[in-house]
Amino acid sequence: MNANWEKFFNIIQKPERMIIGLMSGTSMDGLDIALCALSGSGTQTRVRLVQFKTVAYTNEFKAEIKAIFSRRDADLQMVCLMNEKVGLVHANMILEAIASWGLKPEDVDVIASHGQTIFHAPQSLHGLKEYPNATLQIGDGDHIAVRTGIITIADFRQKHIAAGGEGAPLAVYGDYLLFSKTGEDRIMLNIGGIANFTYLPGDNDAAKVFSTDVGPGNTLMDQFVQWHYKGLYFDEDARIATAGTANDALLKALMQSEFLEADFPKTTGPELFNLEYLAEAQQHSGTENISNEDVMATLCRFSADVIINAIEKCFGKGRTPSIFVSGGGMHNPLLLNRLKGVLKNASFFSTNELEINPDAKEAVLFAILANETMVGNKTNFGDREGVPSVSMGKVCLPE
Repeated sequence: MNANWEKFFNIIQKPERMIIGLMSGTSMDGLDIALCALSGSGTQTRVRLVQFKTVAYTNEFKAEIKAIFSRRDADLQMVCLMNEKVGLVHANMILEAIASWGLKPEDVDVIASHGQTIFHAPQSLHGLKEYPNATLQIGDGDHIAVRTGIITIADFRQKHIAAGGEGAPLAVYGDYLLFSKTGEDRIMLNIGGIANFTYLPGDNDAAKVFSTDVGPGNTLMDQFVQWHYKGLYFDEDARIATAGTANDALLKALMQSEFLEADFPKTTGPELFNLEYLAEAQQHSGTENISNEDVMATLCRFSADVIINAIEKCFGKGRTPSIFVSGGGMHNPLLLNRLKGVLKNASFFSTNELEINPDAKEAVLFAILANETMVGNKTNFGDREGVPSVSMGKVCLPE
């Protein structure tokens, strides 16, 4: 047997696997690195978060990614070069994290790499009937595997699309396996660049479970801050937004997107919700001259309200779901206060209550996807469009 596959086979046989999950979102703050101890599979999966850290990207590296991020006119040579560079940078960050934890690469069985999304193009967004759903993540898994010497499972979203999904969101798979609870309706709300949630019904029926994007989380706010405030990448503690007042006319114009009315599940990205989208809304509402603070207050209200509308669409206004919040948006007090003020029947928690660091949750979920690829049996999520019952990820060997 090939030595690589023999090693892989031995990892599969282990009662507990040490898997590093990686996540770098559309906010591009840095790389989340979660070292997880995983045992079992399917609904018997058990995960223990052993170590976690976020390694910040340098401003220069962020600029390189932004030069090709969500752009139809991106330089194809730079897309090609950055595919390799992101993989190498991520590999070096992993090795540094492993060393900082007092471990060696051979202590890690597998790396689960999400990569860096640079373009997301579901058919609902690109509108070209002769073309399929598509998405592109860079950060080549083979480069990570060779540089670290650790078997890497990467490129998860392509299988989801091949099986009939839109490539996002993928949280449904890990959320269902880890966080379902009999007798309690749950919403696993992640407020990243794009806000998304997984609905977990209290009867634990996998055929009812779904994940969906709902609209912008932090992306519009982050883009506006980066454009207007030199040296800032996000509105820390909502200081800028808190100094302003939400503008009703602009908010109404922002809410006009057809995407916001589409049925679940659905996906979107900065390809739709960007500064051009904001400029058009300001033009239509005659609000081009309002203050930056008022724009930020309105964008924060917009993100909160699309989440509120989606949850009420899922549950109605009388139900009392438990909402577990993760992602960068959970640190925005203005946004969270709006959610809690309107969704009065809901109970709000962070995933700390479920023994998962909320900042690590997305990286942990990719470790779970890799574990399912190795040892899981296909969970049946029913015969529904957008939620294919598949295992995901490509195996990249280090030698």
